[in-house]
Amino acid sequence: MKFQFALLLCVYVSVILFFSKHTLCITIEEGFKEAPKFYNSPTCKTIVFFHSNQQCSIEAVHVAMTLDVSYIRGSMAAILSVLQHSSCPENIVFHFIASSSEPSSKTVLNRIITNSFPYLKYQIYPFNDEPVAGLISTSIRSALDCPLNYARTYLADILPVCINRVVYLDSDLILVDDIAKLASTPLRSNTVIAAPEYCNANFSIYFTPSFWSNPSLSLTFANREACYFNTGVMVIDLQRWRSGEYTTMIREWMELQKRMRIYELGSLPPFLLVFAGRITPVDHRWNQHGLGGDNFRGLCRDLHPGPVSLLHWSGKGKPWARLDANRPCPLDALWAPYDLLKTRFALES
Repeated sequence: MKFQFALLLCVYVSVILFFSKHTLCITIEEGFKEAPKFYNSPTCKTIVFFHSNQQCSIEAVHVAMTLDVSYIRGSMAAILSVLQHSSCPENIVFHFIASSSEPSSKTVLNRIITNSFPYLKYQIYPFNDEPVAGLISTSIRSALDCPLNYARTYLADILPVCINRVVYLDSDLILVDDIAKLASTPLRSNTVIAAPEYCNANFSIYFTPSFWSNPSLSLTFANREACYFNTGVMVIDLQRWRSGEYTTMIREWMELQKRMRIYELGSLPPFLLVFAGRITPVDHRWNQHGLGGDNFRGLCRDLHPGPVSLLHWSGKGKPWARLDANRPCPLDALWAPYDLLKTRFALES
């Protein structure tokens, strides 16, 4: 009797595991709706793309994003928002960076993008995250320690050298304005990055007392009006980045961090060390950040005063997770219309 019960229990568990795994596959690979096709307005410049070198068009708007299974739902919403609010969506080329340590996930991600955006001009590039992993120091939130978060540091190495300028976007945001406006931001002659900066933020909190008490380190910001900026939205001049060897500069700060702890917050502080006070400021409307709440309590945030072109759920709380948990913040309702995940009914039909 005990043997029969054990056998039945084993079969039951096996069946549950089988269907759970099958459901997970459906959720990841087939769980997104196909987005509508978006067309250029009559005033758009016609760009003739050739499949072999479409990523090299200097007239296209180039957008770079990271892709992984954990954040794919956010990425899909971000892509949809970019296309939906663009006057010339056919002139946008996406450059997705995926971890090379998970080759099977690249196949899944490629299938998801192709199924939902069959007309999208895009390329997926492998990111060798093993060398980066050895430079990462633990931060206040484990999600920030993912090597793929550091891919933005290596864009100039990953993307083709023919690309002069790229707009980098995080996966937890949506645009409600034309990305071409952001992409065309004129950079000052001595800057590499354009981004909204926030000089009212307490800049000192991004570095440890050990950093500020060390004269040689704290002098890093001497003669610089260093202000906080969020690296989730940046316009980057890749030619200037390459010629200035800025990847090496950031890596050197990360190596120092491994020897003596000078900051606490993931991939942001190295960017601040190199670029704070040396960027082209962009209107705050292009990064209404912090909508994910603070990193400790997950509190709901409101919009900053002023107009809005981009909403960014930086912080611990992501809108899709809060909506699924039936505990959304008020502004999560603005993200929901861009969610391409199929409903449970659609999956079962």
